[in-house]
Amino acid sequence: MPALISLYIRNVAFGILLAMIFVAGLLWLDVGNLWHLVSTSPIGWVAVIMLVVCNAVVFSGVQFAIAVMRMADPADDAPRGPRAPVTPAPVPVLAGAKAKTARKS
Repeated sequence: MPALISLYIRNVAFGILLAMIFVAGLLWLDVGNLWHLVSTSPIGWVAVIMLVVCNAVVFSGVQFAIAVMRMADPADDAPRGPRAPVTPAPVPVLAGAKAKTARKS
């Protein structure tokens, strides 16, 4: 199996684990009276599964993005040579331009 696929599978598994912990924390702390809503509804388990799946998508994506960004080569600190100075270009401004456009509207 390619290394990138293996990395992706590991990060997805870790994202699912984080999502389960997050949803368990939401239910245990009863944020927004969520535990009461889930436990008293006959299909409350669907809401819990949806919370886990949606959060797993987000957490897995973040985990994979962090892992990919950490794979970058270290910064190259070699000298790059002198930079050309940037000089601002003068912009002509007409003194009466604002007054003329204000009178037209």
